[in-house]
Amino acid sequence: MTDDVTTPPMTDQRRKGLAKMSEVYGWEMSDGPGDFFAHTADQVFGEVWSRDGLTHRDRRLILLGALAANGQVDVAEIQAGAALGNGELTPEELNEIGLFLCYYVGWPLGTKMTMMFGEVIKKHKKSGR
Repeated sequence: MTDDVTTPPMTDQRRKGLAKMSEVYGWEMSDGPGDFFAHTADQVFGEVWSRDGLTHRDRRLILLGALAANGQVDVAEIQAGAALGNGELTPEELNEIGLFLCYYVGWPLGTKMTMMFGEVIKKHKKSGR
């Protein structure tokens, strides 16, 4: 897959996507170069995360489950941190999610998720958020 490293012109769709990305992750997102970033901002966040019907918390829970099922613990760590930072999930809820996932994605993978959640919770508490 090739990715043009130039940054396309700012469109209303890109502004919408960047605003939603900033909202979802809890930090200011700036525009990035290339087609991959353009599709991520414009489609994933400007369209999918912006749709009515599910809250950010709902989407985050679904995403955490999908990431766990695929063994994407590193990506799930970003999502867990954002969920805590945005107040979508509490530390207690993350711990409960970890236990729940053990039964649905398997004990070893669920344990990895639970341990990662513990580290995310520690970082969150240290940051005082």
